[in-house]
Amino acid sequence: MFMMLTSRLALDALRRTRHGAPHPCRRSLPGLFLLAEGWRTGDTSLHSDPGVSKRGLRGRRVSPPWPGPRGTRSLGWSAAAVVNSAPAPVQPYLRLMRLDKPIGTWLLYLPSTWSIALAADPGCLPHLDMLTLFGAGALLMRGAGCTINDMWDKDFDKKVTRTASRPIASGQVSQMQALVFLGGQLSLALGVLLCLNYYSVALGAASLCLVVSYPLMKRITYWPQFVLGLTFNWGALLGWAAVRGFCDWSVCLPLYFSGVMWTLIYDTIYAHQDKEDDVKIGVKSTALRFNEQTKPWLSGFALAMVSGLAVAGANAEQTLPYYAALSAVAAHLTRQIYTLDINKSEDCWKTFSSNRNLGLLLLLGIVAGNLWKERRETLLTTGEAVR
Repeated sequence: MFMMLTSRLALDALRRTRHGAPHPCRRSLPGLFLLAEGWRTGDTSLHSDPGVSKRGLRGRRVSPPWPGPRGTRSLGWSAAAVVNSAPAPVQPYLRLMRLDKPIGTWLLYLPSTWSIALAADPGCLPHLDMLTLFGAGALLMRGAGCTINDMWDKDFDKKVTRTASRPIASGQVSQMQALVFLGGQLSLALGVLLCLNYYSVALGAASLCLVVSYPLMKRITYWPQFVLGLTFNWGALLGWAAVRGFCDWSVCLPLYFSGVMWTLIYDTIYAHQDKEDDVKIGVKSTALRFNEQTKPWLSGFALAMVSGLAVAGANAEQTLPYYAALSAVAAHLTRQIYTLDINKSEDCWKTFSSNRNLGLLLLLGIVAGNLWKERRETLLTTGEAVR
């Protein structure tokens, strides 16, 4: 199926190029996602409003977001467009693992990239093979987590406008089919994990209980986002262990703590989209716990996150570029919290999604800071030689 899909995408790209159409890769990924969704559903307001599911789908056809040859189906290069172009029987499973909404995969993946980059030798780039393995693992484990979540929440999802169209809730995928699909994802994820050292295999396997239990937390506590943070940021521990063969707790624990605080920030913002429905069906969240006091709470989490990152950087002997990036991260968080309107779903989504850029900014700072170490050590060595 993947070979057929790849061939189809390549053929379509060649046809667009031959007919003089602009290459879609020149567009930004978020813009492509919104344009492709708007084209598919006929809702042009999607270009600025990701809260589409609360308004419903109109179903009328409009012109595609970029021109294509007459008589052919033009494909977008966004994740949603790739899913829409897959064979119809496969699409519900791709949506079940949220392949059409990659933001969650990014947020799961990024903490592990921070850890891998911090563990790199001074003056060296992060291990590309580790980044690739963890990327595949994040895709699979995020898909498995979403499958587990939808299996637990089938009855809840039917009652919420935003989630009623999910494959299990809508009946496109049965519970048994979802269970088999879950087994396949976990098997592939295990294959990725077994590529790591024994220490990392044991550490990675220990996270499975969090993956399974998280969906239940919203039924029993107003802090399910905290449990999600413990789950989503396990890569902050695992990344270092995969590179070095052990955890340097003086670096990994502050990094993990900061990741948990980060998740409390972005997932509380995300939860404000559903707070009215959550009250009706009895689901708990930090958005309901904090309510109008959300911004002071988020400010506290942001301060804790930046402090933890500063400690992790100091213990990893990071350099100037890292702290410059950390200052930019602090400014990004400040802007998020200051401009956030918790009563507007579209603003919550926009702010939530911006955290991918925040994570990439920190990764860039870690890489640059590590490369700077070589320069600093060279200058120190030169100075000693002159003396």
